[in-house]
Amino acid sequence: MAIKAQALADHLAKNPVDDEYQPLSTYFPDEKVNSIEMTSEDTNAWKMFFDGAVNAKGIGIGAILISPTGQQYPATTRLRFFYTNNTAEYEACIMGMDMAINQDVEELLIMGDSDLIIRQAQGEWETRDVKIIPYRCVNAMSSLL
Repeated sequence: MAIKAQALADHLAKNPVDDEYQPLSTYFPDEKVNSIEMTSEDTNAWKMFFDGAVNAKGIGIGAILISPTGQQYPATTRLRFFYTNNTAEYEACIMGMDMAINQDVEELLIMGDSDLIIRQAQGEWETRDVKIIPYRCVNAMSSLL
């Protein structure tokens, strides 16, 4: 950690901010967006956002339900078993769907940043990884509910 801090300090010392400084542009075009759906604001659909992350410190998942009136219901948890990033994403999605079931949600728009889960759920990609097949089956069954 000290080495990283020293490297950052050295970089900043060699690159001082002066009158010619221009901040980086933070605009990113939506080149990688899979799909965009417009929904009317008067719909009774709930929204769910989910995400999972794996790093050296552990595995965490989160989901948030947003009611049609804007009420937010967030949830996060830390997983205690080894998961890949893809299985953590599935765990997060399943946790969010369980939350929606517990709230008696009838219409749910699910959004996440995992290309794998989105494309598998839409039936565009096959599920070949033996670790992911059970997750895919859970998602398929939940879409029938």
